[in-house]
Amino acid sequence: MNSEPTTPFSTVSRDLIQDWLEALHSLCDENHYTSLLERSGLPRHNGVSRERVTLDQIVRLYQLAAVETGDEMMGLWSRPIRPRALQHLLTSARESPSLCSGLYRCSTFWNLLLDDHRFALVDADETIALCLEAQTACSVQRFGHLLILKLAHGILSWLARREVAVEHVHFAFARPSFEDDYAVIFPAPVTFDAKATSIHFAKTSLGPVVTRSTDDLDRFLENAPRDWIFTRSQEHTQSLRVRAYLNQSSWDDAHLAGAAKALNMTPRTLIRKLDADGTSFQTIKDGLRRDIAIRRLQVGDASSEAIAHDLGFSSAASFHKAFQRWTGTTPSAYRR
Repeated sequence: MNSEPTTPFSTVSRDLIQDWLEALHSLCDENHYTSLLERSGLPRHNGVSRERVTLDQIVRLYQLAAVETGDEMMGLWSRPIRPRALQHLLTSARESPSLCSGLYRCSTFWNLLLDDHRFALVDADETIALCLEAQTACSVQRFGHLLILKLAHGILSWLARREVAVEHVHFAFARPSFEDDYAVIFPAPVTFDAKATSIHFAKTSLGPVVTRSTDDLDRFLENAPRDWIFTRSQEHTQSLRVRAYLNQSSWDDAHLAGAAKALNMTPRTLIRKLDADGTSFQTIKDGLRRDIAIRRLQVGDASSEAIAHDLGFSSAASFHKAFQRWTGTTPSAYRR
């Protein structure tokens, strides 16, 4: 298990990006859309609600589609975001004297480009919120709201050279069936059915900017969105801390008591904290094994029997049954 990547989460449900895929499809003819999916390693949707996608697939699709559609937000907003917009945003933000100023520059930049929405900064006693307020009776693009908030968080973290703490995130749409995926993206509590989409930062976390060079800017653009779309924090929920522990342990040690000891609490306390996160130890363990299995099926040639053994399953048949429950397909079909 120690050879696996240290990113606490490596897959999300396909439902999370489905709004994006539909918006992208509207910009392309059928052949181009199919080509984008194939080159990104994404199969056409097979109607199975448990399909998973990896960070690598999301990054490849973003990098291809942002260039080939001529829209850096790929149909997510009513007006196309023309090429080099992100570069201009970063160029402006890196001249900010503070992270508060950087947040303000993000808001003013997008207010020049968006038609149906407007960003506002809301200054409370202890927090500052970046709020996306609808200006027309337009439908909510869930992935668009997620991406634009995460970009703001990513730019602040880039300016600070650390992941800036987020207090909480609100979305102006109903709680989706895939709500657990939002914990992969945002290191903070996430709520739904809010009046406006917003991301909130403690003022104490918004300190000075660390100087960024042109080379730093170029690397950020080249890697986009890898460096900012998935959170790197392992401390914002107990579930991520448990997952990080499991990711560095052998499966022989992958039990509740060991995790509780590593996190300096009793098993009963850990169960209670995980319950508050809406999860359980077994769910976290299964999710990690699922994501490791998906990665190994994608990038290696290990047999299902070898993967089953490495992931602590008693037999290949048990692994096949679990994998089908997780993803709606068999390991061999997923590899194809």
